[in-house]
Amino acid sequence: MNAPHPAMVGRPVYLDYNGTTPVDPAVLEAMLPFLSREFGNPSSSHAYGQAARQAVEVARMQVSDLIGGQHGRVVFTGSGSEADALAIRGAVLANRREGRRPHVITQATEHPAVLAACADLAELHGVDVTVVGVDGDGLVDPGAVAAAITESTVMVSVMHANNETGTIQPIAEIARAAHSRGVLVHCDAAQSAGKVNVDVAELGVDLLTVVGHKMYAPKGVAALWVRDGVRLRPLVGGGGQEGGLRAGTENVAYIAGFGHAALLAGRSVEAGEAGRLTSLRDHLQAALERLLPGRVHLNGHPVRRLPNTLNISIDDTRALSVLSAAADIAASAGSACHSGRDTPSEVLAAMGIETGRALSAIRLSMGRWTTLADVDRAAAAVASASRELR
Repeated sequence: MNAPHPAMVGRPVYLDYNGTTPVDPAVLEAMLPFLSREFGNPSSSHAYGQAARQAVEVARMQVSDLIGGQHGRVVFTGSGSEADALAIRGAVLANRREGRRPHVITQATEHPAVLAACADLAELHGVDVTVVGVDGDGLVDPGAVAAAITESTVMVSVMHANNETGTIQPIAEIARAAHSRGVLVHCDAAQSAGKVNVDVAELGVDLLTVVGHKMYAPKGVAALWVRDGVRLRPLVGGGGQEGGLRAGTENVAYIAGFGHAALLAGRSVEAGEAGRLTSLRDHLQAALERLLPGRVHLNGHPVRRLPNTLNISIDDTRALSVLSAAADIAASAGSACHSGRDTPSEVLAAMGIETGRALSAIRLSMGRWTTLADVDRAAAAVASASRELR
């Protein structure tokens, strides 16, 4: 078991790893040389630049190795949202079929970055967008995706695992259906990469998004993996960095940290960390069901979900009130407060979950430094708050 993370000692139990992860101390160590001695511009030809360029290329290889990406290239970006936009807008604009109005398919519980990129294509470029629905567990039917494909379809974009419920989508089946019609497939794997095995060959995707701050690297660095032969139009032109796909001087320190985080994540997956997290997740769910009999309901697929993610609704509560009262934990509500009113999660609404249950949804997500004692402490805090607020 890892020693306690210095940022968590003496503070509330952190159960919001899907929101962001703390920077691993080993990742910070990997970054420090490029914030001090090795400050060169990786585009420079002298010794300072060569050291920086080598660090970027090592990180590129480390991220590629995590996802089995040897038959493609890794393009570093400033966020997962940017990587999603580069994949969707970049591929559609570069691969439009002459004489046809382009068509893109996504699904209803996608990350807002993907939905926004599709909306931008529709508004700015006249692209047709189809949003396929999901079932009550949040799963997309590959058959529904296949049925939505037309002669004008350029891309299908479906996330690997949902950030709220953890539901894991049948990406390989979707990719087979799309490729049989000559359609590109993008997958946002921000939540799954580093938690479960993610292999682009097994998934059969053409583009894949990976995000640093979801795997113990700092915020502000991400990557898009692009299969060999896939054409993209850059979002930002200029100096020709990142193979001409993302202009601007690379953030060497953050990229180096991201690469080391990918290396550690791969080792963690191989060592069976998913099994430990699954055990903690299921222990937490069982504890809450025992402490709040008949009041706890799982949101998301009971089996096809991330090992670290538990999304539950508790009868006769509001999630924001429960988390406010349970000051001993840090977690996320499945709703947001706008102008004094609770607004249910769009993900849960798309799954057909009624408003009252959606407003009581809490996402509890675990990670590298979560312990059994943390889980028991969190269960007690949530149960106590739920009883008081009933």
